[in-house]
Amino acid sequence: MIDEEGFRANVGIILCNCDGKVFWGKRLGQDSWQFPQGGIDRGETPTEAMFRELYEELGLLKEQVEVIGQTRGWLRYRIPHYMIRRRARPLCIGQKQRWFLLRMLGNDHEVNLQATAKPEFDYWEWVDYWMPANQVVFFKRRVYRRALDELASLLGGGA
Repeated sequence: MIDEEGFRANVGIILCNCDGKVFWGKRLGQDSWQFPQGGIDRGETPTEAMFRELYEELGLLKEQVEVIGQTRGWLRYRIPHYMIRRRARPLCIGQKQRWFLLRMLGNDHEVNLQATAKPEFDYWEWVDYWMPANQVVFFKRRVYRRALDELASLLGGGA
């Protein structure tokens, strides 16, 4: 779903463990890392999209996580001009994201990157809460910082 301004509706997932570390995934076949994220389908709420993406990308079910919170509104980023697919209609110039902070209730071995036929990640690790804001691809850094900053207080002393 792309809005009238050209932003695709999307959810982002910050999954933490009991130590306040966050899931950091290496994109399949690439040398880039990111949090789980994905588009919101027509007729789907952001929460429904988040649980769908959680399963598609990490193989986790809603019973295996606790929803701690979400950003109050949409956080937007623009795609660099050279990455915009100019022939696509409607034209997408970036993403608007609703971010969710989740706590994993189970064990690490429950993460299944091969849960679906089209995996997103080929490797993952737990990292310091703030590290992804400096390591994600440059055009997503501002959104990552804003999401992490807004949600940090919900972890108490863990972030």
